[in-house]
Amino acid sequence: MIIHPELRALRDDDSPQRIAQEALVARVSAWRDQPHVTALLGAVRGFAGGGDLADHPALARMFDPACGEAMQLARELAGETCAALAENWLGHAPFRHFTDDAISTLQLARSGYVTLSLVAIDGSGLARRPPATTADFSPSQVWERVLAGKARAVIVDRGATRPDRADLSASDVSLVPGSLIVRDARSRHMRLDSVEGCLVSLRLQRRLPDAGPTREYALTDGALVHQAAGTPVDSRTELMMALLDRMGRTDAAPAMAAIACEDGSTPLRWQALRECLSLDTATGFSALGEVARRSYDELAAAAGALRSQLIESYPQLKEIA
Repeated sequence: MIIHPELRALRDDDSPQRIAQEALVARVSAWRDQPHVTALLGAVRGFAGGGDLADHPALARMFDPACGEAMQLARELAGETCAALAENWLGHAPFRHFTDDAISTLQLARSGYVTLSLVAIDGSGLARRPPATTADFSPSQVWERVLAGKARAVIVDRGATRPDRADLSASDVSLVPGSLIVRDARSRHMRLDSVEGCLVSLRLQRRLPDAGPTREYALTDGALVHQAAGTPVDSRTELMMALLDRMGRTDAAPAMAAIACEDGSTPLRWQALRECLSLDTATGFSALGEVARRSYDELAAAAGALRSQLIESYPQLKEIA
């Protein structure tokens, strides 16, 4: 491996890199301090608090096909960032970002469950990927405005659902500069089939708290193939409960039982019941019985069935009941 002398020197003295990064942060901060950018960032924070997009004009204009502010914003940001990187090549853009062989994202703003990002899809990288076999539906709202490039996309709508599958229907759509796609991601999925060159879009996403899990269905028959927590908070809670169970922390069982019995995400509550039963049978079985007795609880039927099954397999549990 050949290491550039200037990079090797950073092992002993990282001040050039720190100075470069400080310069980039200062450049981007100056861009953010401009009145129109400040207004946009304030609108993102306001939108995170609720309401319709139209209630926040500085943000709504970004997704108005008749308004050119979205392209102006992207050009300003690219110009400022690229110029700063050219002058300070040891630094990196002070935005949360991601890239792989096909998709690159640059997060411009985030507040609560709302994110505003620039997204670039490389057509050649996308073509190397295998054809999609599933469609996912998440508890979020998405606004996407195409700034540059062309693509063919497929819209997959989810109709009637059952515990193990859903009715899916698909339709084709062409994307060109100015195209605007607004969708409720709980019932509508969009995937790109092909991209000419590079497709660049401005994407606004607002995740809906307590709106259920993300579900993934097979395109062939609509069978449910995967389900995940709908929010990062639920995911973290599930991971913590699993870890405490593996550690044998029986002192955490009452907290798990409380999660199972309180209002909240149904999948999270069900997982709490499972982990609590594994960790402390008595505490978990008591919580299971409480949930099963609630006629108004959507988990009552499943909890009652599991309770009966456990008593049949382990008669000694009748004493706890």
